[in-house]
Amino acid sequence: MLEQPHANSKSTISGRVVAISTSTRRGIPKSNRDEVRLIENWGLEGDIHAGDWHRQVSLLAMESVQKMRDKGVPVRPGAFAENITTEFIDIPNLTIGTRVTIGDSELEITQIGKECHQKCAIYYRAGDCVMPREGIFAIVKRGGTIKIGDDVVVHDEQGESKHVQITTGAVGS
Repeated sequence: MLEQPHANSKSTISGRVVAISTSTRRGIPKSNRDEVRLIENWGLEGDIHAGDWHRQVSLLAMESVQKMRDKGVPVRPGAFAENITTEFIDIPNLTIGTRVTIGDSELEITQIGKECHQKCAIYYRAGDCVMPREGIFAIVKRGGTIKIGDDVVVHDEQGESKHVQITTGAVGS
């Protein structure tokens, strides 16, 4: 397990990226990548969900992935079709309008959770799936390259760094 990031004098580093995942087709688990380019007002380069809409990028906490592992489901980051898997951030409790910086890139949260029209394979195996409740979606306000291990800084609507609830028991991928 990686050491939890520390605060510095200018901002609070809330967490870090543990996985980046993309796919070229809908409805399949995403492939993990070491780094990827975020394109302003578009999303992750090469990802099927990129485009001119409010769900350009999806995020899920590693702690949420671990909840499913604890139920006996052998899942990895990207299995829920999330683009960015983080640790040490209470992702489900971020609010719409919150700004998140990863490296030189900036995201703005646009949606919390999603409606699951069809039950996925994970739901049928475990009787549950965390993505509809705990996944969040964002648009890319400023593009750049992100990579595994990048710090994730959470800002409020006014752009100020803020503390978020830090979860415990994070596990690596």
